[in-house]
Amino acid sequence: MSEKGGSAFAWLAGGTVALVVVPVFLFAGVGAGGVGPDMAGVSGGVLNPKHVPPEYLPWVLKAGSMCPQITAPVIAAQIEAESGWVNGLTSPVGAQGLSQFMPGTWVTWGRDDDGNGRVDPLDPGDAIMAQGRYDCALAKQVEGYKARGDANGPTLDLTLASYNAGPGAVLKYGGIPPYQETQGYVVKIKAAMAKYTAISSGPGTGTIPAGQRLAMPLSGNPPVTSPFGMRVHPITGVRKLHSGMDFGVKQGVPILAAKEGVVTFAGMTAGYGNRVIVSHGSIGGKQIATTYNHMSAINVSKGQSVGVGTVVGLVGSTGYSTGAHLHFEVQENGQYVNPAPWIGK
Repeated sequence: MSEKGGSAFAWLAGGTVALVVVPVFLFAGVGAGGVGPDMAGVSGGVLNPKHVPPEYLPWVLKAGSMCPQITAPVIAAQIEAESGWVNGLTSPVGAQGLSQFMPGTWVTWGRDDDGNGRVDPLDPGDAIMAQGRYDCALAKQVEGYKARGDANGPTLDLTLASYNAGPGAVLKYGGIPPYQETQGYVVKIKAAMAKYTAISSGPGTGTIPAGQRLAMPLSGNPPVTSPFGMRVHPITGVRKLHSGMDFGVKQGVPILAAKEGVVTFAGMTAGYGNRVIVSHGSIGGKQIATTYNHMSAINVSKGQSVGVGTVVGLVGSTGYSTGAHLHFEVQENGQYVNPAPWIGK
């Protein structure tokens, strides 16, 4: 965090600028307190502790339980961006500690959470808990904007944008500001959340229903909110092919492999957000692949074999997306085709 500069990720304490700088701006005008019940855009998911230094784990879990909008994976992803989990850093503009608080901001949000008799941004417990309080307060503020019709978008996205550019910028533009830095920050945090989110995954022992070539990529009978075909893109306003089917389901719902195969891609892209591609080999003489997009978390890796029903990730709203949903695609010989006949729709 800083009012005039970047985060201290990869800064050396007392040294020079290193490899990655993610600018973060803090603004006053957010009051402390609880967060309202609006769950739109909530960043669901249980923390995967594998990448969290064990000495910080209890604090990340505690800070990630302050409000439903800000979970432990969000806290962890922000710390990675701010300091790379290196404590004791001070940026050239004076931001300090794991969460890179500026002195003026620290006065508002810092408390003696670890009970050692001092309020110090270099104390990991104090810093991480202050980060949680600030995030939750921002979430409350942007939900107020949404309730009044002053801003639109997933709560998490607007909260992260406020964290980076200030809530005033979100209010001014009615959503994520058109700042490349801020848009990149939102994408960066949501992408990093994937590795900090734990997913329970079965062995992929599902079956494809009779008469179908692929199983449904979600449990039950989720509603189709946008079918395959030509449409006006809801974000760009351009009329183009909608290359798959959108299913309107809540964030955090498990996404299932539609057929056994091998993962050929698992990662973040600009438009699709968190994306997984599974190759299913030859079906009817054609090479078939399925794709799963806009996920909040990825549960597989490139080269991994999956079975029908393997959890490949969780529903989310990363990339060019207006809300939580699954965008599901089928490719024949590299060309997008209508998934509906494949899944019995």
